[in-house]
Amino acid sequence: MRTIKTAVVTGPTGGIGHALCAKLLSEGIQVYAVVNPSSTRADTLPNGLLRIDCDLSEIKTLPERIASADAMFHLAWCKTVGAGRDDMYAQVGNIQYTLDACHAAAALGCSVFIGAGSQAEYGRTNTALRPETPCFPESGYGMAKLCAGQMSRFECTKLGIDHIWPRILSAYGPFCEERSMLLSTARTLLAGEKPALTAGDQLWDFIYVDDTAEALYRLALYGRSGQVYPIGSGTIRPLKEYVELLRDAVDPALSLGFGEVPYGEKQLMHLEADIDALKEDTGFQVSTDFAEGIRRLVEWMREDKNA
Repeated sequence: MRTIKTAVVTGPTGGIGHALCAKLLSEGIQVYAVVNPSSTRADTLPNGLLRIDCDLSEIKTLPERIASADAMFHLAWCKTVGAGRDDMYAQVGNIQYTLDACHAAAALGCSVFIGAGSQAEYGRTNTALRPETPCFPESGYGMAKLCAGQMSRFECTKLGIDHIWPRILSAYGPFCEERSMLLSTARTLLAGEKPALTAGDQLWDFIYVDDTAEALYRLALYGRSGQVYPIGSGTIRPLKEYVELLRDAVDPALSLGFGEVPYGEKQLMHLEADIDALKEDTGFQVSTDFAEGIRRLVEWMREDKNA
């Protein structure tokens, strides 16, 4: 078990970042939140952390702004949605920033570097995703995440710090990407409108952001250096069932436009995490089922003026 009293979190204003900062603070850990200076969400971060305004391109300067730290969680990433996912030059830049983060972590005295990989590294599969599942990414984003994970592992080994690369599946919750399927559908339903959807036959694995944060925290404490860990709920159901639960949390009387949108050419039909290694190495257990998690998300969207 590693001892963690101080931690650096890049990308703290996203859904996972918010939840992770709150989790670390609840454990009595001093958090340095590395915030994009142009972020519009910085003021929503939990009280008690230390905010460091620093663009990703300047992440190598963190040792000039922070005295020391025990762990670095590198969640920040440019261009994660839409056409930006295939902006190859931007994605190559993300690889560079990940390596810069490794060197900053080493200079700060961190004992462990925890990245934020993605299911996009695997590409399309029809089986549960395991650490050893072959990777065939189909987007620049997935390619860059895979490369960043491999290169940062190599670099951390040279620098003498532990390296852990979680591959996060579909995390959802407050402050997550507004253009994600769940949040965009929720917004349409909250407006009293019918969302246009695919048939919803995809088998999917969603994990609430608080559980994702718990997994990341436990990986920092107990994860095996050099390992890849898929992070999800470990359970799947048809996407249609998730959307129906979302609709019921908003208003059971609302209509859903299943089948109005055709499947895309590269539609991912099976997304499932095998979390056996995560459980075995860290003791992680999912604590928030989807019905409860989506209730919390809808409640937050109703209350938050910027949601």
